Amino acid sequence: MKEKVMCFPDGTPIDPWFYDRTVPACVTGREYRVKEHGISDDGTIQTEKLQALIDQVSAEGGGTIVVSSGTFLTGALYFKQGTHLRIDQGAVLKGSDDIPDYPLCETRIEGESCLYFPALINAVGLDGFSITGEGIIDGNGLRFWKAFWLRRSWNPACTNKDEQRPRLVFAANCRNVRFEGVTFQNSAFWTTHIYKCHHVKYIGCRMLSPHEPVGAPSTDAIDIDACSDVLVKGCYMAVNDDAVALKGGKGPWADTAPENGPNERIIIEDCEYGFCHGCLTFGSESVHSRNIIMRNIRVSTGYNFLWLKFRPDTPQCYEHVLAENIEGKTANFLNINPWTQFYDIKGRTDLPVSRGDDLTIRNCRFECDTYFNVKADEEHYHLSNITFEDLEIAAVNTQCDRTAAENFVIKNVKLTAKEQIEYHDSVTTI
Repeated sequence: MKEKVMCFPDGTPIDPWFYDRTVPACVTGREYRVKEHGISDDGTIQTEKLQALIDQVSAEGGGTIVVSSGTFLTGALYFKQGTHLRIDQGAVLKGSDDIPDYPLCETRIEGESCLYFPALINAVGLDGFSITGEGIIDGNGLRFWKAFWLRRSWNPACTNKDEQRPRLVFAANCRNVRFEGVTFQNSAFWTTHIYKCHHVKYIGCRMLSPHEPVGAPSTDAIDIDACSDVLVKGCYMAVNDDAVALKGGKGPWADTAPENGPNERIIIEDCEYGFCHGCLTFGSESVHSRNIIMRNIRVSTGYNFLWLKFRPDTPQCYEHVLAENIEGKTANFLNINPWTQFYDIKGRTDLPVSRGDDLTIRNCRFECDTYFNVKADEEHYHLSNITFEDLEIAAVNTQCDRTAAENFVIKNVKLTAKEQIEYHDSVTTI
């Protein structure tokens, strides 16, 4: 195994923050155990009591709300400055499956700021927020999933937002955020969503949602939306959509809208993937993602290892990307194609050409159906400076169009033809 890269792909030094394993002192502050504050695990909705405790803790100077045993049912909660959440082993914080328990609010979803439903856990404008412990936060999503698929069968054109369902965790305009040890499972919609946050760490978490017998639609494990300095380390992700998705805005003028923005300085390392649609996905609503590192990863099975979605209705730039020391099995090794689901050009006729530049994949061993699922589309995007180095790929389709990108470099790539790939799906929890 090669030593860790000490710089991002564009040469920017990696800040020591990414290697600092110190637990902030605020996480171990005064504890408030929910059962000691009249909050019951009797199966009734405890939203008002839990929110009152959050407000109390913030008013008293901050501390950690501890769920130490039992299953506690709640609707949307809003954490305040100085408040933290710890879920101990054997404890479950479980979301209501009744949408009125998530009152409408102004929020961010699918590349837009709009009126929509909050998450189960919401943190806005906080410095030092954390969710830790070895317990479970459960979105209780089965009822929402069934309703979504029923609606989709009635109207195949319905969007993700058309069916009413909450996310599991949403943090916006926060800094110094830490998610550690917790299992986030069965979200009705996206599992964790961070927006315009910086210095966020996911350490040793598990994100789970089933893809059968009832698939959990659009339950991305981690959605990174216009954020900077994010570390995802030692996590396990098995979800019925993308594991890590880079977002940031969509639409013909998305790159100039102040509510949108770039993703910068993201490291995903030492993780394991069960089933997912994309191990690392750029888009579909993303304007600019740069200095992204994914390394030391094992992939059990999925549809795409690295997936770059280019929307014809959005100016996009994906650049300075490194994926290294990864092994696994997916349908596509590299997937770069136009993404036209629900797009709307809104009459703009001078949309600039998007681009993907400086993409390096090295030291990887993969089995796949398709090695190089890349479509050249110079009308909408231009690809340049792609490097494949030290790869061992066994694929059904080993073809590679070297003209799809300007300056496409291939070094020491061993391709082996296979007749078929056998997939073994991971078991996740409902």
